[in-house]
Amino acid sequence: MRVVQDKALVLNTKTPHLVTEKIKKSKVISNRNGVYEVAVHWGLEEAQQLCKLNVVDVPSPINRDYKWTGKLTPFKHQEVTSSFLTLNKKAFCFNEQGTGKTASVIWAADYLLAKGYIKRILVLCPLSIMKSAWQQDLFKFAMHRSCSVAHGTATQRKKILAADSEFVIINFDGLAVIKDEVMAGGFDMVVVDEANAYKNAQTNRWKVLRDIVAQTPWLWMLTGTPAAQSPVDAFGLAKLVNPDNTPTYFGRFRDDVMYKVTQYKWAPKPDAQQTVHRVLQPAIRFERSQCLDLPPLTYIEREAPLSPQQNKYYQKLKQDMVLEAAGEEVSAVNAATQLNKLLQISGGAVYTDEGGVLEFDVSNRLQVILEVIEESSNKVLVFVPFTHTITLLSEFLEKKNIPSAVINGKVTLNKRSEIISQFQKETDPRVLVIQPQAASHGLTLTAADTIIWYSPVTSVETYLQANARINRPGQKHPMTVVHIEGSPVEARLYKMLQGNISNHHKIIDLYRKEISE
Repeated sequence: MRVVQDKALVLNTKTPHLVTEKIKKSKVISNRNGVYEVAVHWGLEEAQQLCKLNVVDVPSPINRDYKWTGKLTPFKHQEVTSSFLTLNKKAFCFNEQGTGKTASVIWAADYLLAKGYIKRILVLCPLSIMKSAWQQDLFKFAMHRSCSVAHGTATQRKKILAADSEFVIINFDGLAVIKDEVMAGGFDMVVVDEANAYKNAQTNRWKVLRDIVAQTPWLWMLTGTPAAQSPVDAFGLAKLVNPDNTPTYFGRFRDDVMYKVTQYKWAPKPDAQQTVHRVLQPAIRFERSQCLDLPPLTYIEREAPLSPQQNKYYQKLKQDMVLEAAGEEVSAVNAATQLNKLLQISGGAVYTDEGGVLEFDVSNRLQVILEVIEESSNKVLVFVPFTHTITLLSEFLEKKNIPSAVINGKVTLNKRSEIISQFQKETDPRVLVIQPQAASHGLTLTAADTIIWYSPVTSVETYLQANARINRPGQKHPMTVVHIEGSPVEARLYKMLQGNISNHHKIIDLYRKEISE
């Protein structure tokens, strides 16, 4: 079946009875050589039924009836995404980071609210983007809707929940605290941002969401990196959105997508990708290259040689690694731990086994950062993985009279939102120092056009998400990502990150290359 005339929703089909059985307000117009024309009343429920019948290119009435609200005009891919979501009560949105998924969801939900199909929406997301991404985007794209952020003590969350806002935003781990109140709160839609947090169906977090969405008609799950680490990561997501086409038990799904190499090692089957694609449906995905005309992104490397003190400890640790690995099989966990030690030395502060911190001379690295900041015409983000090196850098910037601010795991939600707002709207701070794990998702930081990686991380997803903070709608300048490297392990990690290589065995390969030199 195929739509041949959008406005009247006239279909060409060889099986008109399927349409007329499912949709009462439809009738056969003509028969031309066994191909029937069927006219269908064009409402949302009828369009949803046509989707279930696998009609090609069925349009949503949102395209006809909705006046796109907010301060920005949607891109074409955002209109298509909103249309898709309205046609699917339970669905995935896998649009790549920086494509404006949040706005697409808000527009689709606003349309459904306006038409009376839903009354209340629960948004689940990481703590770091509750206010700075979701609340601000709701003010930007649906300012006529009421919105509350359920954060604080259990009593405070319950009070906020009882206020009957149309949109209630809550972090993942905060949901369990008020599960009963949420289930009685009149929510008929749940939106899960950064949905990979629910990939493991054995966790209490997953089970809480399962119980809630079991009674919720609408569920949209958003992530730009589905099953990024392993095919089995798709199981938890699929069981929530597409349970009828997903094996009942995890072991069965694992057997479908993986084969056993050794007692403790599994590898993806050749057709694992196709199996994952089948269970993660219905879904939509746009990549940035398909839909946004963003300025180019350039990557450059800047060398910051290790000081004699750093090099001494770096080589000593490598020798210890060689002795430890002699004749033994190295696990991915142990390899990652030792590589992190090398990264800490390269960055200027290593954490000892006794819980102390040993600082090194990192004047070379700090000087490179200063040079890049001074060369930049606009604001700068500096991603620093380790807590103590954040302190080193912020003290250095203060001495150089460079206005800066810090976001790490210790910064409160309200303070974080205040810093981001100042960074985006005001002259100062000029530099934002960020621990990537604390602020890699959802944030828009387009006031900057330069990113400096003080040292690399070991997670591809964290790296890509962090870079996407400036590569988003609203960016007006060419962008630069600067990799600072002073040691072999840093250079190799940056290559792995840019090549999207994150498998555990690659970490072990990196470890072996490091100790073989």
